[in-house]
Amino acid sequence: MVIECQKPDCNHRLKGPKSMIGQRVRCGACSFEFIWAERYYEADSFVVYDLETTGLSPEADELIQIAAVRYRGGRLEPEDSFFSFARPRFPIPSFIESYTGIRNAHVREAPRPGEVLCRFSSWAGGDTLIAHNGKRFDGKFLEATCRRHHLESREIECIDSITLSKMLFGKARGTGHCLDLMKSRLGISDTALRRHDARGDVDLLGRAITEMQRRLDLDNSLNGVLRHSTRLPIVS
Repeated sequence: MVIECQKPDCNHRLKGPKSMIGQRVRCGACSFEFIWAERYYEADSFVVYDLETTGLSPEADELIQIAAVRYRGGRLEPEDSFFSFARPRFPIPSFIESYTGIRNAHVREAPRPGEVLCRFSSWAGGDTLIAHNGKRFDGKFLEATCRRHHLESREIECIDSITLSKMLFGKARGTGHCLDLMKSRLGISDTALRRHDARGDVDLLGRAITEMQRRLDLDNSLNGVLRHSTRLPIVS
């Protein structure tokens, strides 16, 4: 692939394999250092989010909780956050109650998942979403919720924080990139909130992203980090 040097007054082109994405490179013409990427972004505002659900299947299970916090300019903004329970069609299984601490009593008066997702979409706006294992799990539930509730939807870009972890700690077999391993490797203290409750996981994930960005020396637009897409409801 061919990319242009990211120094504004340099038009030099660099060639390299796609595997260089995310690596820091130096322009041979002007010596400017930058991150190799397929596409370069200017926006520096993101939404770090987490879902809790009744199970692992996006088609059969439903979201029961969502929490999120704004991540702007390389900093978390706890005062700009989102949280809601959601009431599924069927009772929460006892295993999920035990695992997450979310009980049927918590969701009895909550809005349905479709309504919660519309509120979340309105709050998130056009910011890129960041979730841990979001490509395989959270993003799939967002898409399935839109379909199940017949919501007209829009495509939105996402980053999976596992990608950041692999950039920092490598992809060697057996490395592992679960949230608890990331926390341990990054030296992040335990959250004061319950783990596997979306609020606790977002607190932990937000701090992990902040530290990984610092160690990887990424700019505030997180250029060089691969992105995927999911869907959120279109709201007026």
